[in-house]
Amino acid sequence: MTAEKFGRWAMRAYLAIFLIYMLLPLAVMGGAGLNDSRFPSVYPWKGFTDRWFVDLWADERMWGAMLNTGWVALAVVAISVPIGTAAAIMLNSLQSKSRSFLYGFMVAPILTPGAVIGISTLLFWNNFGVSAGLHLSIMGQVSFIAAYVMLLVLARLQSFDPGLEEAALDLGASHGQVMRRILVPHLYPAIAAGALIAFFQSVENFNVTLFTRGNSDTLTVYVGSKIRSGITPTINALALLLIAVTIILAAVYEVLRRRDAARKAALIAPEDA
Repeated sequence: MTAEKFGRWAMRAYLAIFLIYMLLPLAVMGGAGLNDSRFPSVYPWKGFTDRWFVDLWADERMWGAMLNTGWVALAVVAISVPIGTAAAIMLNSLQSKSRSFLYGFMVAPILTPGAVIGISTLLFWNNFGVSAGLHLSIMGQVSFIAAYVMLLVLARLQSFDPGLEEAALDLGASHGQVMRRILVPHLYPAIAAGALIAFFQSVENFNVTLFTRGNSDTLTVYVGSKIRSGITPTINALALLLIAVTIILAAVYEVLRRRDAARKAALIAPEDA
């Protein structure tokens, strides 16, 4: 066996092991939601059942937690995207030595443990008489999720040509027009990606929400409470549904992306001819 063939074989073996390592736990977790057993497991297999999905559908607390999770995530996106985008534009415009300090200061929340952010948010707002609740969860999550948006937008700004902005100003455009018609359209991909990341970061957040939620539930807190009080296969049924929704959304995105790429290629082809 030549070195080239061995390298290809090793790469394929590594890829197979990696996929098995990543996907096997998800398959086992999802399979437990279909097993007719009171304990979440796939062995011994006692037959297919939909009882856990029926129980999940009848769980009003779960639906309330899911609704709260959606509202919190949308609020976090609505606040984090403008803050993160503005911070990125500000940092990109700075040329002084303070840029490195501000960059580190703004990125620091990402490196801070979630429990610390949650407790700090709760203690800080308690000094002003603000009680715990989902509103505090939103503010606590925004304090670090906005940094993810900032990093994405800042990376996109590296490909922006400042000459376009200067040319527009020389032609009489106001700073607001330059922002709306030149800069923001260039940042749309990063802003959209930041909004998606902010949404999913909020949905999966547990530590910050746990300390700031008050008496309200979110989906992660609901799942955590189920684990502490005695987990049942309804959690596996919920996980299977979330996995299915994720796969469907990814497939839809890929189909739309390929159609868009094919459409652009079809428009370019006549011009080349």
